[in-house]
Amino acid sequence: MTVHPGVARRALPRLVIALALVMPLASCSSLLGGGGGDRDRSTIYAPDPRVEANPAWPHADWQLSMSPPTAARMIDSFRIAVRPIPDELQVYRGASWAKTPTDMLQDAVLRTLEDSGHIPGVARQGAGITADYKLVIDLRRFEADYNGNALPSATIEANAKLIHNIDQTVVGSRTFLAAQPAASAEVGQVVDAFSTALRDVSSEMAGWILESGNAHEMTHNRHAPASTSAERR
Repeated sequence: MTVHPGVARRALPRLVIALALVMPLASCSSLLGGGGGDRDRSTIYAPDPRVEANPAWPHADWQLSMSPPTAARMIDSFRIAVRPIPDELQVYRGASWAKTPTDMLQDAVLRTLEDSGHIPGVARQGAGITADYKLVIDLRRFEADYNGNALPSATIEANAKLIHNIDQTVVGSRTFLAAQPAASAEVGQVVDAFSTALRDVSSEMAGWILESGNAHEMTHNRHAPASTSAERR
């Protein structure tokens, strides 16, 4: 089929305009790490740290329930957050978490306590156990932070509160922070650093939970009214 020269000249400006509109969109997609193609090629990472019980941890005779941790929406995302400069938060293109950061942290702490053998019962809230204490976690940071360095550090910051279920008093509160430098800027190496940081935070938090609960039990039992012989029977 032959195209008339006049028709071709009229179609050319339309083609130029269409290309001019598409090019900025493609550029923005690249900057934001969006793009359907990038999502199709996304690598899913699933850190699975295993924490060995510290022999110095005390043994508890009480039970614990764990409330679902809270976090800001940007923090608790499947996208892997990176902070190149202090006031800017981005995400790694083509990479995502298998679980949200709050789920990863809760799973790690729960498994650490379960596998330790230092507590008779620990479960997620609503699991049906009669818990003496409740753990509430607020996840503040879960990001790769350059902090002015050549390589990022996997940074996890979380505040934990241990609450006595009978009177709802806070028997202990502590903020945990781990910043594990990555071996390189490669995403895989950054994820390895996150696994180490998650292990460190989980270990410290588990030991603190056992110590705080036992310390409160000693104080609470010391000030509790003595039971009568009839009550003991």
